[in-house]
Amino acid sequence: MKTLILASLFALGALAQETLITRLDHVTVFVKDYDEALKWYTETLGFEKTADQAFGKGQRWLTVAPRGQKGSEIVLAKADGQHTELVGKQALWVFHTTDCQKTYEALRARGVKFRQPPAKVGWGGQAIFEDLYGNEFVLLSDK
Repeated sequence: MKTLILASLFALGALAQETLITRLDHVTVFVKDYDEALKWYTETLGFEKTADQAFGKGQRWLTVAPRGQKGSEIVLAKADGQHTELVGKQALWVFHTTDCQKTYEALRARGVKFRQPPAKVGWGGQAIFEDLYGNEFVLLSDK
């Protein structure tokens, strides 16, 4: 009986340790206009378009990601109906860069609006910028 109870407890513990969610795949940003947003993310931030497929009435599956990144992508979703109020009010995201100051200077030269210039923080360098709709992003580097 003791062996059965111990085996059951071990199995329950193994289930508790199992990773059910394995990665972040896509994050959605609600935008006013597909092409306007695509242009800003690709030309201003230097991201690449990873997918662009039409579906439904005037809808597109439009995704972008930093050049060469494999994995997570940003879905640019045209806001309509109840989602219209979410444009410019997204959760805070963090983008990694090798040099926060250098990236800040390059993005500012492209017209990116920064809410906070680079600052040294306990984990490296950090700046905060926004996209063309006011969504806020953190730019983070190890130095």
